[in-house]
Amino acid sequence: MSADSSARSPPPLTALSQWLGDSVSLLGGLGVLLGQIVRHVLKRDFDERELLRSLHRMGLKSLPIVTVTALFTGGIMVIQAAPIVEHYGAYGLLGWGAGFGTLREIAPLLTALMINGRVGANNTAELGTMAVTEQIDALRALAIDPVGFLLTPRFLAIVATLFLSTIFADTLALFGAAYAGWAFLGIEPGIFYRGLTTGLLGFGDVAHGLIKSIVFGIVIGLSSCHFGLSTRGGAPGVGRSVNTTVVVSAAGIFVLDYLLSFALL
Repeated sequence: MSADSSARSPPPLTALSQWLGDSVSLLGGLGVLLGQIVRHVLKRDFDERELLRSLHRMGLKSLPIVTVTALFTGGIMVIQAAPIVEHYGAYGLLGWGAGFGTLREIAPLLTALMINGRVGANNTAELGTMAVTEQIDALRALAIDPVGFLLTPRFLAIVATLFLSTIFADTLALFGAAYAGWAFLGIEPGIFYRGLTTGLLGFGDVAHGLIKSIVFGIVIGLSSCHFGLSTRGGAPGVGRSVNTTVVVSAAGIFVLDYLLSFALL
C-alpha cells in the first residue's frame, strides 16, 4: 500500500470516533430542535394557518399511496398465512393471524416508510430550498422566528398525518385481508372479522401500533425539519439533505421499532 493511499484512508479508530462524534452532534441538534418546537407548542406560538395548509398538503394528498399500500399489505398477510391455515384447518384464526401482525407492526411501519419517502423528503426539499435562497434569513431579518412560523406547524402536521394515516391504513389493511381471504381461501369476510373480535385481539394491540406511529412521526418530522433548515451549498446541498433525511429517518424508524416492540410488550 502506498503512502498516498494510507494518507487518504483514515485509520479505523479515527473513522469510528468521527462517526460517533457526528452521531452525538446529530442527536444533540435534534434534541435542541425538539425542545424549541415543544416550547412553541406549549405557548401556542405557531402559525395555525400554516398548520392547516400542511395538513392538507401532507395528509389528504397522501391518501392515495396509503390506500394502495394498506390494501395490498392486508392481501399479502393473508397470502403468507394461507398455507398454514389450510394445513391445520384453522380458518377461524385467519382474522387473528392477519390482524395481529397488521395492527401491531406492518401497518404502522410501512405507512411510516411511505410517509417518510413522500412527506419527509418533500418537507426537507422545501425548507432546504428556502435556506439556500436565503428566505430563512429574510424571516429572521423581519424578526419572524422560523421555528414557530415554519417548523412547528410542519412538525405537528407530519405527526398528525402519520397517526391518522395509520388508523386509516389499519382499517383498509383488514378490509383487504378479509376479501383476499375470501378470494384465495373461500373464507367468508364474516368469519374473518369474527376472528378479530373473539378476544384474542384487543385495544392494546391497536394502541401498540398507534403509539409507534406517533414516535415514527416525531422522527420524520424532526429529521426533515433539521436537515432542511441546515441545508447549505445550493441545489446539490438540497439533494444531499433530502437523501440524508430519508436515510436517517428510515434508520431511526427501524431502530425505534425494535426498541418499542420490547418496551410495549
